[in-house]
Amino acid sequence: MRSLLCAAGAAGVLLVASAATAAAAPAADPEPFTIKDQRITESSGLAASRAHPGIYWTHNDSDDGPYVFAVDSRTGRTVATITMRGVGDPRDVEAISIGPDGDVYVGDIGDNLDGSWDHVWIYRFPEPKQLRDQTVTATQYDVTYADGPRNAEAMMVHPKTGRVYVVSKKEDGGAALYAGPERLSTSGPNVFRRVSGIDMWVTDGAFSPDGSRLMLRSYFGGRMYRWQDGRPKDDIGSVGVPIQGQGESLTFTPDGRTLMLGSEGANSRVEPVGLSGDQLPESVSGDASATPGGDKNGSDGTDGSSDSGDSSEKSNPAVTGVIVIGVAIAAVLAIRRRGRR
Repeated sequence: MRSLLCAAGAAGVLLVASAATAAAAPAADPEPFTIKDQRITESSGLAASRAHPGIYWTHNDSDDGPYVFAVDSRTGRTVATITMRGVGDPRDVEAISIGPDGDVYVGDIGDNLDGSWDHVWIYRFPEPKQLRDQTVTATQYDVTYADGPRNAEAMMVHPKTGRVYVVSKKEDGGAALYAGPERLSTSGPNVFRRVSGIDMWVTDGAFSPDGSRLMLRSYFGGRMYRWQDGRPKDDIGSVGVPIQGQGESLTFTPDGRTLMLGSEGANSRVEPVGLSGDQLPESVSGDASATPGGDKNGSDGTDGSSDSGDSSEKSNPAVTGVIVIGVAIAAVLAIRRRGRR
């Protein structure tokens, strides 16, 4: 009988401990990592994989060739090299992003001749299901600007609408955010039109996974914007970025709570920066009334449903187990008392 009580008590203790652990254990914070591939000496863009947790896509700057690399953040090693077929000869690849369709978008949007090229290019291919060296057929889009050629290093695909945006660098009067057409086309030039001015020397940008935040970075700083109705609605404020040799890459982690910022150079370091307060995307900030990244008709947002619920309507299996154990112990004690009468 004593052994039964001891076993029951031990089980109850374990269940209580497991319940407490399950309630208190936070998600692991992302760790910094070093890109170890000696071929990657000018990492100029960064995108967190949707299909492969812990994998980040990057590429070299300038005319390195039609290559994109999948880097494992746990080891810093390249686990796949993608060669894009059907895209001609890339000139100045500066940015990378992943759309809501799971496709990888590569921005050949730089212009080291200070805006002298009459068009630039965006390449697109499905994110590979298997991480291995392979050649993929990519779609190539010609891009022009309504107000003339621009030099740019930031390209972002909105995660809800799929619309592509580019931010020019701060030259000849200031940077600006440009929006592409609703859908890119291969039948002719895709004209990007000015949406708003940006008072920064922008080297990269990224949307939060829910589309409610736009983060832009420069070499020495960064700013967060609330995104609404297809434009930066509010300037939330500055975001500290790590000191890096030539900081030119940026992405959100898939949960939207952390920024990952990278730099050009051999053995470059990718550093995490945690977000808090208004910087956090609305899907993780606890603002249930907000429509993440939405426009007026809600086409960019979610249905507003929440599974948080009233705790009285949900049961915790561990807590339920503790109650059952408690009832069992009480029954055993009652039986013992009767046996002593």
